[in-house]
Amino acid sequence: MTRVRRGYIARRRRTKIRLFASTFKGAHSRLTRTTTQQKMRALVYSHRDRGRQKRDFRRLWITRINAVTRENKVLYSYSKFIHNLYKKQLLLNRKIPAQIAISNKNCLYMISNKIIK
Repeated sequence: MTRVRRGYIARRRRTKIRLFASTFKGAHSRLTRTTTQQKMRALVYSHRDRGRQKRDFRRLWITRINAVTRENKVLYSYSKFIHNLYKKQLLLNRKIPAQIAISNKNCLYMISNKIIK
């Protein structure tokens, strides 16, 4: 019997996985079975951490706004500031006031005074 040459589909799949795992250490980038396991694990972690990243940034923005509102001796805390923003129908997400708080504290102070009046 003559020797049968296999197709290229399996080799293509393995090289694709190897390219994904090329930056991993040790056997995680060399052995096919461990690279597939590490690829699955990496994708699970990336999916989980996308949600966690959003959560962490939201916490950071809230902390920054709260620190500036308390530092400038505004008459209220973060929660009352956000409540008054909604009451006046100013649709600012937490990212924008946090950036204003870092770059120009007086501007945030002026915004908070306008909301009260």
